[in-house]
Amino acid sequence: MLEEFRKHIESTFENLQNQAFLLACSGGLDSVVMAHLCVACKLDFSIAHCNFQLRGEDSIKDELFVRDLAKQLYKTIYVTHFDTKSYVEEYKTSVQIAARDLRYSWFSEIVTKHNLGAIVTAHHSDDNLETFLINLSRGTGIDGLVGIPEKTKTLARPLLKFSRKEILAYAKSHKLAWREDGSNADTKYLRNKIRHEIVPLLKELHPSFSDNFQHTQSYLKETAILNKVHLKAIKEMLFKEEENYIKIEIAALEKLQPQKPYLYGLFKDYGFTELGNVVSLLTAITGKEVLSRTHRLVKHREHILLQKIEEETSEVFYIEKKEVSINEPIILNIQEVSEIQETSKEILYVDKKTLKYPLEVRKWRKGDYFYPMGVNGKKTISKFFKDEKLDLISKEKQWVLCSDTAIVWVIGKRVDDRFKITKKTENILKFTLTK
Repeated sequence: MLEEFRKHIESTFENLQNQAFLLACSGGLDSVVMAHLCVACKLDFSIAHCNFQLRGEDSIKDELFVRDLAKQLYKTIYVTHFDTKSYVEEYKTSVQIAARDLRYSWFSEIVTKHNLGAIVTAHHSDDNLETFLINLSRGTGIDGLVGIPEKTKTLARPLLKFSRKEILAYAKSHKLAWREDGSNADTKYLRNKIRHEIVPLLKELHPSFSDNFQHTQSYLKETAILNKVHLKAIKEMLFKEEENYIKIEIAALEKLQPQKPYLYGLFKDYGFTELGNVVSLLTAITGKEVLSRTHRLVKHREHILLQKIEEETSEVFYIEKKEVSINEPIILNIQEVSEIQETSKEILYVDKKTLKYPLEVRKWRKGDYFYPMGVNGKKTISKFFKDEKLDLISKEKQWVLCSDTAIVWVIGKRVDDRFKITKKTENILKFTLTK
């Protein structure tokens, strides 16, 4: 197994040869074998052990065992203690999820602090099979069937191609010691039930089941890659980058068949996994929106707008009389000029005498109105937006420049007639918006 592991590292995990990494070690069979294999391959690593304080005296013995292992292997060790039960109560989650969240968060802190290259865990092919069956039993798409990834940007799992049987044989042949976790035998946990009852039955029915599974999963991974490449090409065609959002033509989405798999593939990475909500948005009225934890989808006429959710501000930013620029919430340059020169929507010329300081830059509010240049009388900002056919996201992003209570400029859109340059103007101020 050692030679096969060495070749696997050389061909697939070159980064583990070039930079020190963090090896997660519980003291169990898998992580102990992983540590010895890495030492045999002369890899540079440190050991991390989490004491979740869930098994009383056994948790203490696990920690002492791993500390002793690190000493034997001449490796730096990092140990932490978690109040896992309190975390479960506070966040209303399961022990398994709590332990996962706690350990990976801590691992990341160590990697960052000590400039380590990756977090290495000892997942093996049997873990992969169990994950496959768990996801299959709960209902999943192809992403749930491809199993545990062998490596990500921060994680590496070099043992994933090896079975528990191979790992156990290596440990026995090298007379390695390890700790047994009694909870692994408790079939009240779904994974343990699958491990001890379902997988042995499948292997009994089909002696080559493990090999067949690995072949099948390999095909699924290849299919998933093809799927990813195809969806990337579709996104490049349909997802049009605007200043604050992505714009997608509804007619183009409706042409994609079968529709639901396409919509799931296009929007799942933004947190939209409830397809019914996305499908219904295609025929909804303008302004209808669907939210995920991180993004929003907004229907606007013939398009869907995709935007990352950001915390909106109600803050007011002030411009004093002597200031020549501001850098937040937008970039405005201010200068006194002798005459009107170039013009655009990003440039405002006003009669300096009409302004009352400090000026304000803020988001527009419901009920705001102004006197648009070129229009007789006043108009509410909301009516102006409607006439301009602005979408919901653009409305929410809109800033206004105010003098006292009056709106001077719907920034980047329209100036108020009350502040325009006239024959009587003595001093001209020029405001330039920089995007």
